[in-house]
Amino acid sequence: MAVLVTGGTRSGKSSFAEQYAMRVAASGIYIATCQPYDEEMSKRIGKHQSDRDDSGFSWETIEDAYAAADVLRQLEKKFFVEAQQGKESPVVLLDCLTLWLTNWLMQIEQQSLTDDRLEIEIMKLLEAIHSYPYPLIIVTNEVGDGIVPAYALGRLFRDEAGRLNQRVAAICERVFLVTAGIPIELKSQAFRWDQL
Repeated sequence: MAVLVTGGTRSGKSSFAEQYAMRVAASGIYIATCQPYDEEMSKRIGKHQSDRDDSGFSWETIEDAYAAADVLRQLEKKFFVEAQQGKESPVVLLDCLTLWLTNWLMQIEQQSLTDDRLEIEIMKLLEAIHSYPYPLIIVTNEVGDGIVPAYALGRLFRDEAGRLNQRVAAICERVFLVTAGIPIELKSQAFRWDQL
C-alpha cells in the first residue's frame, strides 16, 4: 500500500506527504535518510524536526542514511505482531529516496565498492517496499528536468535517480507529482496503450 510523492526542490512534496500521512493513520514513523554534512544541512534537519513536532501529529523519527530496506522489514515484523493484538499500524514516511541514493553513491565512490553494490541495495529496497503491507509514503525528487551535470558522479546520480523513481513508481499504488505546492495524482491520469 505504498504511495510515492515526487517533485522538484521546494515544491512542497514533503509537506504534502506529511499531510497525507496525518489523514491515513493516527501516528507515524518518519524514516529520515538525510545526513548533516554541514551546518546548513543540520539547520534544515532541525527545521524539519521542529515542524513535525509542532504539527500535533505523533511522529517517531528513525534516522538511517543507508538501511531503509532493513528498517521497513523490522517495522513490518513489529506491526504484524501488534496487529495480532488489535493495534492499528502507524503510517511510515520515508523521506527521501534521492538522499538515500546519494548516501549510497557517495559511499560506493569513497570506498571503491563493486559496481553491483548499488543494484543490490536498490533491489533490497524495492523488495521491502513491494512487500510492505501497511501504509507507506515515499518522498523523492525529480532531478531529470534540469541541466546536465558537468561531472560524472552528478550524471550518474541523475540517471540512477530517474531509474529508481520509475521502478518505485511502478510498484506504488498511487504516485503524486507536487509542483508549486499543488499535488497531482499521476497514475489515475496516466496514458494507457489500450487508449490508442
